[in-house]
Amino acid sequence: MSADVLTFGETMVSLQAEGGLTVGATARTSVAGAESNVAVGLARLGHRVSWAGRLGADEPARVILRALRGEGVDVRHATTDPEAPTGAMLRERLVGDVSRVHYWRTGSAASRQQPAHLAAALADGARLLHVTGITCAIGAGDAVTAAVEHARAYGWTVVLDVNHRARLWSRDAAAQCLRQLRGQVDVLVASDDELPLITDDIGDLLADGVREVVVKRGGDGADLYSAAGGRLHQPAFAVPVVDTVGAGDAFCAGYLSGLLDGLAPGERLRRAAVVGAFAVASRGDWEGLPHRDELALLDVPSGSAIR
Repeated sequence: MSADVLTFGETMVSLQAEGGLTVGATARTSVAGAESNVAVGLARLGHRVSWAGRLGADEPARVILRALRGEGVDVRHATTDPEAPTGAMLRERLVGDVSRVHYWRTGSAASRQQPAHLAAALADGARLLHVTGITCAIGAGDAVTAAVEHARAYGWTVVLDVNHRARLWSRDAAAQCLRQLRGQVDVLVASDDELPLITDDIGDLLADGVREVVVKRGGDGADLYSAAGGRLHQPAFAVPVVDTVGAGDAFCAGYLSGLLDGLAPGERLRRAAVVGAFAVASRGDWEGLPHRDELALLDVPSGSAIR
């Protein structure tokens, strides 16, 4: 059976320090990556998700595969590069919910992913392809282009999350690369500060064939623009903010879940906001994401005990 969603990109072993590195803060080990965060979010919501990233032949790779399998993500099409390591990151919690991220991604297995490494995953088919700008930033842009072209040829929905990482590439480099994809994307997801990397005018994107533009505005909620429906706004849910890292991926997972379920535009946007709220109210990149039967918990009065 083909997947509902195919995604790929770099997933790293992640050390998450509960304080500054220079003061010897203790850290826990997890896994992190924009695409696998989305994959976990979708799997918890009951969708069939395939993650076809590339990993090293090392212990971090085993940790990542075990974690994704445990969350119900199909990793049969993940591939191994015996000559390059799995990427790594360190996240320091500094003040409140402010954190700083350090990457070790140059020359990683994922940065060397080529179109041929995706052949089996693409052949298996999917309803939707999810890609992010991060994969282009680390050097695997050819794999993104090939996957998008395949998806378009076979009638899949193509979703691009801009997901700009300033520590990986400049805004000019990101704009030059991502603007080449704009005519091949059905759904574009971007934060308000990322949107100029791919367009100066949302109307131009819609005229180029993008069906929907979803703009994340953090605590101010999100907007959905479409040629057919104009603009819809969804306020953010008021929850205690514990950790904002991964919130954009959670939002994306919620939106794609609504798309796969055939929800109306406003309901898709609301589900995205709900899943994003779960993310910011819990620690970790994906650990606090809801299962489908937990989506209604935000409607429960604060302080309630579910008995």
